Amino acid sequence: MIRHQRGVALLLVLWVLALLSLLLGGLAGWVQLEIRQAAWHRQHTQAVLAAEAGVALALQGLADPLQRKQWIADGREIPLVFDDAQLHVSLRSERGKLYLNSAEVGDFARLALACGATQAQAGQLAKDLEVRRNQGLAPFRVIEEVRQLPGMTQALYSALVPEISLWSGLDRPDPAFASTLMRRALNLPHLSAVGADPGEVLVIDSRAQRPGGYHAQLQATVLLSPAQGSAQPYRVLRWQE
Repeated sequence: MIRHQRGVALLLVLWVLALLSLLLGGLAGWVQLEIRQAAWHRQHTQAVLAAEAGVALALQGLADPLQRKQWIADGREIPLVFDDAQLHVSLRSERGKLYLNSAEVGDFARLALACGATQAQAGQLAKDLEVRRNQGLAPFRVIEEVRQLPGMTQALYSALVPEISLWSGLDRPDPAFASTLMRRALNLPHLSAVGADPGEVLVIDSRAQRPGGYHAQLQATVLLSPAQGSAQPYRVLRWQE
């Protein structure tokens, strides 16, 4: 009887030890996961900060008359270094994009076709845009409103976004700053952006690559020389990470 009780007690002790081992193993795994996640978050945050530094360096260059000449707003990349991060920064002028609130609906249809829309889809989107204007609805305030047009798919929206603008104010894109896709879609002449006026609204795209493969990318649409009396020489109109 005593031996039987000792055996049961031994089994109980072994069971408790096994359970504790499992718990400790799970806890150790959880701690390691938390450490890895914290390390990734720290490295990613540093990459984002480096990308933000790329935007700041571009703004600094645009504010300097001597440096501004090298910042050509046609999408060409400028390699920079910030601490241990490699940066690739580019500018695009909003003047090279299609202005949603006044561009011809036919141009919008042609651009949609170039971005992958079917003939029927492009025609319907142009019609919806024309109806929206004729009904006296408020102009587009944010780019994301385009996603709400009937027939707009996510794939088409993603392709259109880099080519459309809420700030250019032009009836047609300026060929000097238009993308290759835009020039082909609207049959625009090929003009050089060197020496051309990019306007006051620019898109700054900044990509940062840090050691270990950590990277970040952000895009800022900025208005240079905002209203008189502004505390800053620019104003951010749109920010994407």
